[in-house]
Amino acid sequence: MNAQHHIVIVGGGAGGLELATRLGKRLGKRGKARITLIDAVLTHVWKPLLHEVAAGSMDAEVNAVNFRAHASHNHYEFQLGRMTGLDREKKQVLLAPVTNEDGREVVPERHIDYDTLVIAVGSTANDFGTPGAQEHCLFLDSLAQARRFHHLLLNAFLQHNYEVEHQKDGRLRIAIIGAGATGVELAAEMRLASRELPTYGMKHLKSKDIGITVVEAAGRILPALPERLSAAATRELERLDIEVVTGNPVASVGEDGLILKDGTQVPAEMRVWCAGIKAPEFLAGLAGLETNRANQLIVNQDLSTTQDMDIFAFGDCASCPQPGTERPVPPRAQAAHQQATTLSHSLINRLQGKPLLPYVYHDRGSLISFSRYSTVGNLMGNLSGRSMMIEGRVARLFYIALYRMHQVALHGIFRTGLIWLGDRIGRVLHPRLKLH
Repeated sequence: MNAQHHIVIVGGGAGGLELATRLGKRLGKRGKARITLIDAVLTHVWKPLLHEVAAGSMDAEVNAVNFRAHASHNHYEFQLGRMTGLDREKKQVLLAPVTNEDGREVVPERHIDYDTLVIAVGSTANDFGTPGAQEHCLFLDSLAQARRFHHLLLNAFLQHNYEVEHQKDGRLRIAIIGAGATGVELAAEMRLASRELPTYGMKHLKSKDIGITVVEAAGRILPALPERLSAAATRELERLDIEVVTGNPVASVGEDGLILKDGTQVPAEMRVWCAGIKAPEFLAGLAGLETNRANQLIVNQDLSTTQDMDIFAFGDCASCPQPGTERPVPPRAQAAHQQATTLSHSLINRLQGKPLLPYVYHDRGSLISFSRYSTVGNLMGNLSGRSMMIEGRVARLFYIALYRMHQVALHGIFRTGLIWLGDRIGRVLHPRLKLH
């Protein structure tokens, strides 16, 4: 393999962007390989924070990473495009045409040649075929969806404020389907928004008139996390006057709310689907690569796909085995970060004719943020393997540190320090909520 070896990474999420950054610094800067990152949009926002964009707690314009600028600083190339196909014989990635806001073609359909391909396209919400979900629910899979949610939320609050002012029934009910981390954290952000907006002129808006219900099919919220963490999170939601419904799956969704499996009706003017994930549909049967029922690419422990050693996949779009257990690596941000680190070393080894490294998942624990109210979580001990539950300010500091670690991986310590300083100044200069 020579210096012109081309590594193409499809997907600029947390894992894909971190991998492109690492390889750009280690290989691209030294001319040892050409690194190209492909994504369907021009900016990156850390997906675990999309619920804050939706609620208005975070300004995406301030926190977004521009792919073109970041590529220039970190010695890789960026191509705007959405992957639609793959030719393994010719070793080409097929990209859909790029269109403008009016639907007019700006760049025609094209292909990108590769020597090594890495697929890191993330995941989308899985509605499990629930009747009415696609038609009547909002989703938070992308920045565009989060922004749309935010605009609809502001309009709903504005309408509520007007109706109460004119002696009408202005009660607003919000239903969140799915009580994983996203659903629980979104519920807390919604409560914060309902309490903060009266400060900005909506004086008739009362938080008690904003009903928030979280519906979970499992017997408890946060079913993938330890039971004691679930219990603490339930207490916190109830303290925030958020109704929690568990053990009763959603049977259908309509314009006016939800119908649960036992026939219970949950009225809701706004309905948000946060239950379950799956890989994008185009991966199913892609060029003969092996996938599972959730469209995830099946990979070996070294993250190479089972049918092609020149193609790798990781993050939410891949099903990677865990040694000693039948369960694959969970689709979590910490897993994608770890896999990006391992794969960067493996691809460098590959160029040098050295063996690939096996990926082993290390659970560092889980943290759930209830906006500015509280944070709960558990941290895993490196030596004992036992978890330690933490709450309050200490947990909040660890939660914030997770995002800062992602920023350090992308920008380095110095630039991240400047970003942190800018965030602190922004809190003084700008409203606590995004109001437009």
